[in-house]
Amino acid sequence: NYISGLFAIFAFATCGGYSGGLRLSVDCANKTESNLSIDIAFAYPFRLHQVTFEVPTCEGKEQQKLALTGDSSSSAEFFVTVAVFAFLYSLAATVVYIFFQNKYRENNRGPLIDFIVTVVFSFLWLVGSSAWAKGLSDVKVATDPKEVLLLMSACKQPSNKCMAVHSPVMSSLNTSVVFGFLNFILWAGNIWFVFKETGWHSSGQRYLSDPMEKHSSSYNQGGYNQDSYGSSGGYSQQASMGPSSDEFGQQSSGPASFTNQI
Repeated sequence: NYISGLFAIFAFATCGGYSGGLRLSVDCANKTESNLSIDIAFAYPFRLHQVTFEVPTCEGKEQQKLALTGDSSSSAEFFVTVAVFAFLYSLAATVVYIFFQNKYRENNRGPLIDFIVTVVFSFLWLVGSSAWAKGLSDVKVATDPKEVLLLMSACKQPSNKCMAVHSPVMSSLNTSVVFGFLNFILWAGNIWFVFKETGWHSSGQRYLSDPMEKHSSSYNQGGYNQDSYGSSGGYSQQASMGPSSDEFGQQSSGPASFTNQI
């Protein structure tokens, strides 16, 4: 729970705390109309269609008002929401494990709730991370300086020079996706350990152990009878193997007595 809570913090901090931007320049044929520093800033929750900026048209002092394309707010907010609730549950579960261990195991209710919540969060992490990975891909395309330059009418004229001064840095957003899938792996791995605490696992173990005990006891009884039968059979077999040494001695005393008589 400590690790899952820590990973959840990293997930929503790297996504929910993001703010970035890009800078473009439009160098018109008429230098007085140029704008060499066009800053476009955007941040979480990435409602890019609401991010507006003005660029020169290179046709007098008239400015063209544009906006970025796309809206990835739903996937980003869902991802951050899952991360926040996962952190809060991990914190609450840690407190219960440490201070309320007896109540946690009472009537097997605590482990069952923990098992169900762990399965739910594993599914939510998978869905949220996958959705946010797709949303981040859309954000990268929408904020690509080459794509933004295509929106400007001035950049469609060969006499004007348009270029990107710098691109947005997406390293923290890439990290958030990585932490999202790491959280999924962590929560999915915890399912087995939480399941072993439930009554379902113990009842299943008893169900499997009872037939094995019966089978082993019947096998031991059969082996014991077999051994006793073999020992008695071997004894009778030795007894019936012909004359004993005493009998053999009695038979050989016949010629000796005949010699004495002669």
